[in-house]
Amino acid sequence: MSRTSIVLGRIAGGSTTALVQALLILGLSIPLGFAPVSLLSLPIAAIFLVLLAITFVGFGIALASQFSDSEGFGLIVQFVIFPLFFLSGALYPLEGLPSSVRYLAYANPLTYGVDGLRGVLVGTSSFSVWLDLGALVVSSAAMVAIGAALFQRVEAV
Repeated sequence: MSRTSIVLGRIAGGSTTALVQALLILGLSIPLGFAPVSLLSLPIAAIFLVLLAITFVGFGIALASQFSDSEGFGLIVQFVIFPLFFLSGALYPLEGLPSSVRYLAYANPLTYGVDGLRGVLVGTSSFSVWLDLGALVVSSAAMVAIGAALFQRVEAV
């Protein structure tokens, strides 16, 4: 079995787990008062969630392939994920950030995931939903490719 198949299987498993968790949270939010724009927005939101999960599971595999112990991996993941979350626009609008920091947020795939989900589910977004979708497709493909390449390189040594 090829190393790329192993990476794709791990990404599929991790993405499925993340998607189920996200759908449970979304499902629990509806009885608590959240109302999506339309019922048709839910499958589109699922597409955004899958792309986000693929991006970050691929990112995790790329990072994990560089560590020999899980403690170092856990520390680095937290060190990287928190800034990505704070720069995503999930907590505060990107327009209030200084321009130099805003450019970092534009390079963050989570920014487009949050904005796309907000646009699809609530009807308000900073970017076009198509731009958000395109950015997530590119980032997920890049993370799968990088994760597979780094995983193959480690296994080949």
